[in-house]
Amino acid sequence: MLKNNLIISKRFFISWETIFDEANLRQDIQKTEKEINEDSFWDNNQDAQEIFNRLSEKKKKLDTITSIRAIEEDILAYYDLCSTDPSLGNDSELQSDYEGMINEFSEQVSNLENKSLLSGPYDTYNAYINFNAGAGGTDAQDWTEMLLRMYVRWFEKRQFKVDILDKTVGDEAGIKSATCLVSGELVYGYLKYEQGIHRLVRQSPFNANSKRQTSFAGIEVIPQIDTTVSTVTLDPKDLKVDTYRASGAGGQHVNKTDSAVRITHIPTGTVATSQASRSQASNKETALSLLKSRLLIIMQEEKNQEVSKLKGEQKENAWGNQIRSYVLHPYKLVKDLRSNHETSNVQGVLDGGLDAFVESLLRMKKDDKA
Repeated sequence: MLKNNLIISKRFFISWETIFDEANLRQDIQKTEKEINEDSFWDNNQDAQEIFNRLSEKKKKLDTITSIRAIEEDILAYYDLCSTDPSLGNDSELQSDYEGMINEFSEQVSNLENKSLLSGPYDTYNAYINFNAGAGGTDAQDWTEMLLRMYVRWFEKRQFKVDILDKTVGDEAGIKSATCLVSGELVYGYLKYEQGIHRLVRQSPFNANSKRQTSFAGIEVIPQIDTTVSTVTLDPKDLKVDTYRASGAGGQHVNKTDSAVRITHIPTGTVATSQASRSQASNKETALSLLKSRLLIIMQEEKNQEVSKLKGEQKENAWGNQIRSYVLHPYKLVKDLRSNHETSNVQGVLDGGLDAFVESLLRMKKDDKA
């Protein structure tokens, strides 16, 4: 059994390297490093920062390829060992070691393949993710809080850092809105297709008759632009700054203080808020960073007409505009309406099991571009 598995694995090893062109990657890294050393490199700070981010990801990719190759060599050594001594094919301890290495190998190759799907201009950036309750009253506000919990759990599973910058609690339950800053490797790349309307169908816990209720919540994803190298300048006369008491039931994420800050860009009506810190100055700095990211995206949308690529079309949080449906009653099913990926393990998804949905969308988008 072990020998047969090893033969299959060896065929796979021979082919996996064709997916990732290591030689070309090394040449690309050398070329980029040479470009960075040019005197004119910093003439455009924003472009320079993007090149640095991309170089960092390429180096991480090369490190992963090196790690995969080391695992491959160990597994092929087992193959050669079993070829010289067939009796080892029945060794249970050897089988266990082999399966462990195969699982690690497969996981690293899969992760590397997923990262290769992320080549957009902002994919290496951190991201702001906004949650807004839509149609459905109290049920919609409860659903919005469920979505926030789901994504926070997914962020934690992927070892992303998440800071809840602002949260407005619902009138009876749940939340009306929330804004998070998510930091980590390729965050915006993984999150960008999560933007849209998420629909929930369930028996309402807020109705005495437990009637079936349909609720909606909207998600917006914005790349966190490095404002130190961005082209956005703000005239203080164009800004309205309000301070208020942070809302919420407390907890580790939201500080209930008088230091929350809301900044409105008067010419565009764009708003950014933060209540993550007990320091009003810190909250103001965070809100300004979010505001600049929003405004820069708006500027680039107007210039390049790339709304669907950068920020996405803003749609009403109601019927007909959903990207994903979560049904708890009368049956259980989560289905993405774009990739058609689905699962009946609704609770697993709500507990942060989003990888399969995210990966199916990345592959679909890559196929669309092919």
